[in-house]
Amino acid sequence: MMTNADRGGKRGTKDRLLYAAVDLIAEQGYKGTTTKEIAAAASVSEMTLFRHFGSKQSLLEEALDRFHYAGEMRKIFAEKLVGDLYTDLRYVAAAYHEIMHRNRKILHIIMKEGKQIPGFVARAHKHPQALREMLTDYLKRLQREGKIIPIDAVTHSAAFLWMQHGAFLNNQPGSSDIADIPIADFVESSVQLFARALTP
Repeated sequence: MMTNADRGGKRGTKDRLLYAAVDLIAEQGYKGTTTKEIAAAASVSEMTLFRHFGSKQSLLEEALDRFHYAGEMRKIFAEKLVGDLYTDLRYVAAAYHEIMHRNRKILHIIMKEGKQIPGFVARAHKHPQALREMLTDYLKRLQREGKIIPIDAVTHSAAFLWMQHGAFLNNQPGSSDIADIPIADFVESSVQLFARALTP
């Protein structure tokens, strides 16, 4: 996630600490990573880490909120969608996979370390819940406009996101590897299927 050039100071102090924390915790585990190690990796003092974040948990929580997808997706739903189901779902799905791949280290931490950190899993769950709400509201709007058939928007938004999440997990190390399909091909096929089913 973080390159040597990033460590060299091109990022601000807070960003360097966030990236260093994610890199080290993904590799060594939450309990196995000290604030001193994170500060050293970010080329700052441990006191600077505490001044910015207060604790290792607060640092990791801010990293979660920064690097998970709800914020970026909120902007996409507000600014990028055009009201055409196929076009919009394709954009959303492609963005989802790009963000998930880019931030796979924080996702690894959630899955492997989350239960050791009080409240962390619940905090992480807010992101997919927020995305499901955005997609639900979008589908309800298209339904009101007569652009899709009558549906249960909550169930259908969950189904679409489960498809995308399952495809992402299939491509992660140690997965069940159900099928070796490029993500771009899966996105195209899944969006076509979904749009065809919901278009009047």
